[in-house]
Amino acid sequence: MKKYFTIISVFIITLNLTFCAMKQELESEFPQEIKSVFYQKKSGPSSENQIHLYIEFKKPLAQNITLEKVYFSNQSAIIDETTQTTFEAHFKEINTTTDIILDADAEKEYGNKAPVLKKTNFDLKRDEAVLEYKNNDKTQYFKITNLTEKKFTSN
Repeated sequence: MKKYFTIISVFIITLNLTFCAMKQELESEFPQEIKSVFYQKKSGPSSENQIHLYIEFKKPLAQNITLEKVYFSNQSAIIDETTQTTFEAHFKEINTTTDIILDADAEKEYGNKAPVLKKTNFDLKRDEAVLEYKNNDKTQYFKITNLTEKKFTSN
């Protein structure tokens, strides 16, 4: 009996340690000073909206730091370098509002589709984003708070 208890205890401890190792740690400071972070919403054809997220640094990004992805608005996007100090990520918001048939007769509701719920990697508020980057080939995460929206002005 004692043997089974020991085996089960070791299994539970190993399982707990495995899940703790999988949790992504958020860094409290980014290794370089960020000048500003903001996003702009741009409307497109056929109810497709785009969100452009901009990250501006005071100095060019150090060579040992590489920006990989940004998580924002229940989506993730790859970051592109615009200039040496400005980086940009693009998110697409597709309007997926569909008509749902509601009727007392359940057979008439047969064609309704269940909503697709996406599970995000991070629990974020509307004005938060998480920046995934590599610092000396080690993947790290930095939480950006108080994101502001700037109105899009076309030239």
